[in-house]
Amino acid sequence: MAEKRDYYEVLGVDKTADKKDIKKAYRKLAMKYHPDVSEDPESADKFKEISEAYAVLSDQEKKNTYDQYGHAGMGGFSQEDIFRDINFDDVFRGFGFGGGGSGGGSGFETIFDLFGFGGGRRNGPQQGDDVIYDMKITLEEAAHGVEQDIEVPHKKTCPHCNGSKAEPGTEIKTCPHCGGSGQVRHVSNTPLGQFASIRPCSTCRGEGKIMESPCKECRGKGIIKKKSTIHIKIPPGVEDESRLRVPGEGDVGKRGGPPGDLYVMIQVKEHRLFKRDGANLIYDMPISFVQASLGDTVEAPTLESAVDLKIPPGTQTGTSFRIKGQGMPHMRWSGKGNLYVKVKVVTPKKLSPKQKEILREFADVSGKEIYTEDKGFFDKVKDVIGH
Repeated sequence: MAEKRDYYEVLGVDKTADKKDIKKAYRKLAMKYHPDVSEDPESADKFKEISEAYAVLSDQEKKNTYDQYGHAGMGGFSQEDIFRDINFDDVFRGFGFGGGGSGGGSGFETIFDLFGFGGGRRNGPQQGDDVIYDMKITLEEAAHGVEQDIEVPHKKTCPHCNGSKAEPGTEIKTCPHCGGSGQVRHVSNTPLGQFASIRPCSTCRGEGKIMESPCKECRGKGIIKKKSTIHIKIPPGVEDESRLRVPGEGDVGKRGGPPGDLYVMIQVKEHRLFKRDGANLIYDMPISFVQASLGDTVEAPTLESAVDLKIPPGTQTGTSFRIKGQGMPHMRWSGKGNLYVKVKVVTPKKLSPKQKEILREFADVSGKEIYTEDKGFFDKVKDVIGH
């Protein structure tokens, strides 16, 4: 299966485009590639592509799903679902084609019937829909990787009828209306003349066969919903909103088509200590006024254990110290990122009488001047404390 192009790229619009801009872009492209006016041999396929992109991006719910999950997120929508709520009559008004003559309606039949979305192509094998599974993991699990069994609900072949849709032992007849082809030919009158199209047979619903006794387990659908236990491996260093593809674990294919894929959407939970920036970690460490002034050796936490960190005398609040190799594993090459410890000098809210006395003495020595010379603020503190 050829990989689908990004819908925004197809219409030539930015992700910030509003409905008006999306509609305008689509009308321009539709006028260029409509099969009734275009001489491009690939116009029908291009028109289908831009029509699908418009159907998704002009519907806020579908657009939100697409923006979050991409084409994988559209696996839960059939083509009927994608086009159902779009009023193509309104889109094409004034162009002289594509209307269908109903003076309203969704435009759903017009697009499907004229350009084959619902015709012969649906009657052949179709790949099953992709399935999305949301999974939350901790930062520690993201750092070390995790293997886990998950329960995934998806559609599988009915084990009772083995996908035949009929109760075992009962007769399956060829549809008399379409002769077993699953499709019938219709001729539509358009402003540009007659247009022949192929539609699914309404008698057998495009199957070409009629079951006198539908399967009791799947109610004649040939598929059932079930939960499967699937073992997945999350690699070390995985980032938030990453997508893990598990081939063949989506919904079962139709009419002998291959199954869809499973997409595990990873969400890394917020950590109580660390913030993440790619492969690097950031930790905000509070230190005292005295530690910042005189320097100290403190313990800094990492994902593995604690390490010693030297705070030099005169450290200013907001200073960052790099601890090499204590970040997250790199996804695309070996090694790890770094841990950056950002210190914050904490002002005490309560002071003992002795502490107040020392600070007053320091204030007397310092005066009101803010020192920017060689002997600055922290040097003054050391002088006072050293008395």
